[in-house]
Amino acid sequence: MISLTDTQKIGMGLTGFGVFFLFFGMILFFDKALLAIGNVLFVAGLAFVIGLERTFRFFFQKHKMKATGFFLGGVFVVLIGWPLIGMVFEIYGFFLLFRGFFPVVVGFIRRVPVLGSLLNLPGIRSFVDKVGESNNMV
Repeated sequence: MISLTDTQKIGMGLTGFGVFFLFFGMILFFDKALLAIGNVLFVAGLAFVIGLERTFRFFFQKHKMKATGFFLGGVFVVLIGWPLIGMVFEIYGFFLLFRGFFPVVVGFIRRVPVLGSLLNLPGIRSFVDKVGESNNMV
């Protein structure tokens, strides 16, 4: 089992609450207050989990500047009160930022008993195969 420091535990909680508020804000027809709270909690939780310096290094790498611009720009647009447009920017930036992790996530989910069999269904399998390829997302 992975041991977490107290700061990382707080970060996991903040990130979890951030994802919850983002999801709940989208379910409630893009409620801007919930989305803003979710954005702040998610970014703060990420900084607590991996550390402030590593968070800055992750977001501000030269080849990830476009993705960072879309993600943080989307956060800003949500905060100023245009939640639908901001979430579109954020989702695009999120996929650009974390596309390197998708093959790892797909490989892990394929080993989970029930979810792995769901990912092998005919319509879903071709999509998951494309997402799981690391060189396809460039």
